[in-house]
Amino acid sequence: MDYPTTAKPRYDLLDGLRGVAALMVILYHVGEGFATSSRDQVINHGYLAVDFFFVLSGFVIGYAYDGRWQRGMSTANFILRRIIRLQPMVVIGVLLGVLSFVIQGCEHWDHTPVSTPAVILSLICGLFLIPALPGTAPEVRGNGEMFPLNGPSWSLFFEYIGSLFYAFFLHRLSTRALTLFVVASGIVLAAIALGNGSGDFHLGVGWTAANGGFWMGLARMTFSFSAGLLLSRRFRPARIRGAFWLCSALIVAVLSVPFIGGETCPIANAGYDALCTLLVFPLIVYLGASGITTDRWSQHTCSFLGAISYPVYIIHYPFMYLFYAWVWNNNITFSQAWPVAGGIIVTVITLAWLLLRYYDEPVRRWLTARFIK
Repeated sequence: MDYPTTAKPRYDLLDGLRGVAALMVILYHVGEGFATSSRDQVINHGYLAVDFFFVLSGFVIGYAYDGRWQRGMSTANFILRRIIRLQPMVVIGVLLGVLSFVIQGCEHWDHTPVSTPAVILSLICGLFLIPALPGTAPEVRGNGEMFPLNGPSWSLFFEYIGSLFYAFFLHRLSTRALTLFVVASGIVLAAIALGNGSGDFHLGVGWTAANGGFWMGLARMTFSFSAGLLLSRRFRPARIRGAFWLCSALIVAVLSVPFIGGETCPIANAGYDALCTLLVFPLIVYLGASGITTDRWSQHTCSFLGAISYPVYIIHYPFMYLFYAWVWNNNITFSQAWPVAGGIIVTVITLAWLLLRYYDEPVRRWLTARFIK
């Protein structure tokens, strides 16, 4: 997370909860390899972890930066800080993505060959977080992803938009005006969910620009980020015992709920997604920010999970591309695949820690010393 370098305390519990949600995303994506639709997915609501990340990001950015504008922080300085925080691992994620794509033979999911210039163009777009439109040359996998070399980059793309939105607009709003903005954006998001914007009564949108996906992804970020920012301004902590374990259990439970309503009432699932995004995730962030780590085990757990959360999230999907190809091309069942899936999870966590320790942190320290005054 992006905390200030002043004496403000860290929210260690929120770091840990981000890690819990990141690990749930990996499990969700493992389950995608065996799902036949969005309704029979293991960890069925794992896509909602992104909305939790956005709420968390808005809260922490508000906590870290809201007071700095009055002390003379410039918009350029803030944006540069966000680039230094996010971009080094974005680069690694895309490089791992192009490596996995080459290993797969540089072809669409339907095995149509992809030209080398198209792969290079996709790599350049990925490095600079330029989204690919469906059917264009950079969209090399042929399934509509905005960032086909590393799918989860779509949420980082919107994270950057949220940071720009904060720098140019949101931080200027009074708390009352921000409250009205959050309410309005929440109404829009609820309308997207209940109006079946996704086409299958869920909020797992934003990863593709097709069928209005870009605008729905923007709506997800706009509400959740601004809600987190509002929460940081209005935050008055309570005394919550065992907050980390309580909030971790809530995250796991919320993301693991099966598709609700079935064929007879699928709008119930859309209502569940809206409820989680509009109310449950801000509540979890509030509870997490209200708790403290009171023992060494909890402190170390939160510290480790928080440290690896972003690297794990941004590097895991290239491994998933290879995993999916192996499963689908060989008709592998879950009972056959789970040892490999477990090995991938361990590999991703280990690699995330190594990249954090020997690449991300040193690069960010150097960039900060070189460019941040």
